[in-house]
Amino acid sequence: MKYIVTLNGTDYEVEVEESKEAIVTNVAPASAPAAVPAPTPVQSAAPAPVQASGSGTPVKAPMPGTILSVQAQNGQSVKEGDVLFILEAMKMENEIVAPVSGTVTQVLAAKGNSVATDEALAFIG
Repeated sequence: MKYIVTLNGTDYEVEVEESKEAIVTNVAPASAPAAVPAPTPVQSAAPAPVQASGSGTPVKAPMPGTILSVQAQNGQSVKEGDVLFILEAMKMENEIVAPVSGTVTQVLAAKGNSVATDEALAFIG
């Protein structure tokens, strides 16, 4: 069987023989015969989140997602359990709350930011 496969904007004609396992027998550009480009190396692991340093207790993202709302401001007094951010992850809105009572010393996250697990969003002193 022959298939046309598009990879990085280039069409390739792929010929596959039917058997117990799929085996690719021929790969050639669909438009003209030429050498098949070398595969691009794939990065095996995502880069670690950048850890910002600040004074006080960090408010960390419990999971990767997107910041939908920032309800904390520098200098704001907060109580333990106050909602500081709304984080969208897996199509769910999650409230990120203050882990301690105190004053917000630094807000690092902004609306629309993508954040990683354990990334600092703010600091409470």
